[in-house]
Order: sequence, then C-alpha cells, then structure tokens
Amino acid sequence: MLRSPRSYLCNFLGTVYKNSSRENLMEVLKQDGLDKLCWIAAREQWQPQETNESFRIYQDALLQSDLTLCPVGVNTECYRIYEACSYGSVPVVEDVMTPGNCGNSSIYHSAPLQLLKTMGAPFIFIKNWEELPAVLEKEKNMSLQEKIQRRKKLIEWYRYFKAQMKHKFINILENSFLPNYKGG
Repeated sequence: MLRSPRSYLCNFLGTVYKNSSRENLMEVLKQDGLDKLCWIAAREQWQPQETNESFRIYQDALLQSDLTLCPVGVNTECYRIYEACSYGSVPVVEDVMTPGNCGNSSIYHSAPLQLLKTMGAPFIFIKNWEELPAVLEKEKNMSLQEKIQRRKKLIEWYRYFKAQMKHKFINILENSFLPNYKGG
C-alpha cells in the first residue's frame, strides 16, 4: 500500500471533547470544505471498547490517508501517532502541553513529544490547527512519487525507532535487575 495513491489527504477518527482543540480542528476542517478531502469520523463521547468493525474502519482510514491528524486529548501524546506510522500515514501532531499527567511538569516545560523530536520523527508538528489549511494545500501539490518516498522514510524511521526503544528498554531491565550481567 505504500506505492498506491490514497483517496484522502488526511483522517481523524476520534472523540471531540467540549472546549478542546479538537473542536477547533473540526471548525478549521469545515472551512473551505477541507472536511471533504479528509476521512472524518468524530464522536462526542469516548467509546472504551473497539469492535472488529470499528477497528477495520480505523485501519482503512489510515491506509487511505496521506496524513493522520493527531490533536491532543487528555494528554499530548497518544496511540494514534504510532498507529499512523505503522500504516505510512504521516502524523500531523499538535505540539502543545496538555493538563494531563504525561510530561506535564514545571520542571519539564519543553517535555511534550521530546522523545519523538530527539529521535528525529518525520512528522508535521503544528502549534495550532489554524496552520492546517496551509499543510493540506502543500499536500495537494505533492506528487505521488514524493508521497511514496515520504511513506518509505516514515516506515523506515518507525522501524528504527521501535528497535531503539526495545534496545533501551532491555538495557534498563538488565541494569536494574541483572546489574552484574555481561550479556552473552
């Protein structure tokens, strides 16, 4: 699926919370009919259980979209970022701190998404959804070949990222629980 044209510029399937940036995202998408270029399935209440059908729809949205919109929720970072990577759909990540518990600290005021930034994630980071129309305009002007190269780069980066995280995790476990272990 990396080489095929995709039907949608972007996707967002998720809950739109009252008075959140997700409401702003929906308003921006409705401007100038941008929502017609994207696969949008918004709901007002979070649903704790995924069904086989809803999971299939979500996978299809990722596979058929060049970009995956990743607005903050309770926390800045969420699973959507990583799922998009695995399907070659570039995350458009809202780069703001949330009042949630992940990384929110007066000591770590630059904490949002720090690991991804340090690892050189090939994402599109935005501070406000008002930036989205320009992102989508640029997207419309990209050739299929450029999109294919970007998808390959994203998939390769994600493979490298997972390997690095696995290596770090194993090192932490070995140093914590097997301090005298030398490997082998």
